[in-house]
Amino acid sequence: MKPADPDRVIGAASSWLGTPYHDQASLRCVGCDCLGLARGVWREVVGPEPFPIPPYSRDWGETGPREVLAEGARRMMIEVDPAEAGPGTLVLFRMKPRAIAKHVGILTGPDTFLHAYERLGVIEEPLTPSWRRRIAFAFLFPQR
Repeated sequence: MKPADPDRVIGAASSWLGTPYHDQASLRCVGCDCLGLARGVWREVVGPEPFPIPPYSRDWGETGPREVLAEGARRMMIEVDPAEAGPGTLVLFRMKPRAIAKHVGILTGPDTFLHAYERLGVIEEPLTPSWRRRIAFAFLFPQR
């Protein structure tokens, strides 16, 4: 499996800027959550989604030991060391120490990333030290 062109991934992700936040949605300019953003970029860069995403609750990542997002990403993406993640990489964040990774973003530069954030929608912001230390996993989108 070869990785997709990072510029193509960033271009696709950037086209979602300003999309309102909406749980479990994945429609550009209409609404998405962080996973919905990643799903939309997948559809544009790679093609149809390989499997349906089951419904999930807002607190789905608060219980259980399984790294559900990482396991799903491993099935269809190229895992890389988070320390080597560059622009165009999908990153999974742990929002609390020792919690499972439950937030998704896409690196757009060496120190910036794009994500869907509650109340703000899809935004691009600095990858501050606080965000950087939360990165638990990193994956490259595959070529079509």
